[in-house]
Amino acid sequence: MDYVPIRVSTLRGEQKIDFNAFLKINDKYILYLRRGDSFEGQRLGRLKEKKLRKMFILSEDESNYRTYLSRNIEIAYDKSSSQTLENRAAIIQGSQQSNVEEVMESPENKALYEEAKDAAGKYVDFLMNEDEAFGQIMKIENVDHSIAHHGVTVSTLSMALAKRLGVADPKQTQLLTLGALLHDFGHFQTPLDLARPLKAFSNDEMVIYKGHPEQGCSKVQDKKHFDKTVLNIIAQHEEYIDGNGFPNGLNESKMDPMAVIVASANALDRLMTFEGIKRADSVKHLMLTSVGKYPLNHIQILGDIMKTLGS
Repeated sequence: MDYVPIRVSTLRGEQKIDFNAFLKINDKYILYLRRGDSFEGQRLGRLKEKKLRKMFILSEDESNYRTYLSRNIEIAYDKSSSQTLENRAAIIQGSQQSNVEEVMESPENKALYEEAKDAAGKYVDFLMNEDEAFGQIMKIENVDHSIAHHGVTVSTLSMALAKRLGVADPKQTQLLTLGALLHDFGHFQTPLDLARPLKAFSNDEMVIYKGHPEQGCSKVQDKKHFDKTVLNIIAQHEEYIDGNGFPNGLNESKMDPMAVIVASANALDRLMTFEGIKRADSVKHLMLTSVGKYPLNHIQILGDIMKTLGS
């Protein structure tokens, strides 16, 4: 029998699956979930806790899997759906995360990039037009410290910040969101354990860490389908407005304005996801340690945004 991989991040919602789902253990495929069941509840949580990124289905069920994905996404973006906003948000978050993983695995694939770009535009509409969407997305914890999940969170924070800053042009917000989703391209398949405070990194590890924006950009800058704004965000998201960031020491006047927004959002989620700072303390910590690195009004707005979550 032939098996094909599927992404755990896409397995959300109440929809029953039309395929058998398998785990691969050594060289054996073990049936995990049967056709007609769903991935709700503790099943999915256990997979994420084990940091499992992929499962497998029989190749003959691939079309059923694609139908399952399409049905979930259609329901998730339908405001009149009987699904709760919490379930819809989980499906959309998982879909965005899957898009990040697919583009990072195959940056040369123009079709995958265009799909992710189109989905980024839909995600912007979801965040802008659903009053509680931001809060529901932010409730989804990054339990496995996934770079792709981090990208979704940074894109969500970036859009909330951009909205408060008055950035409303659909093309700009679409590319801002896509760039934020893909900003950590240089960390894809990194040898580093990122789920630690930066102060715990050795000197050699910090050299690798500080090279990730440039490395990420170098992987995709020759791909003509990548938009310039997206490339700028990948290359500049670790720069500081005072010129003391990396890799090129750019100050704010030389940075893409969209990259400045992503840099601020990225700094906040790095504290929460990788540095172990509690959400309730994250903005205060950012204010104390990063004034001068990011625009003060960005930090203040992010503080207001986080308060809406009860932080």
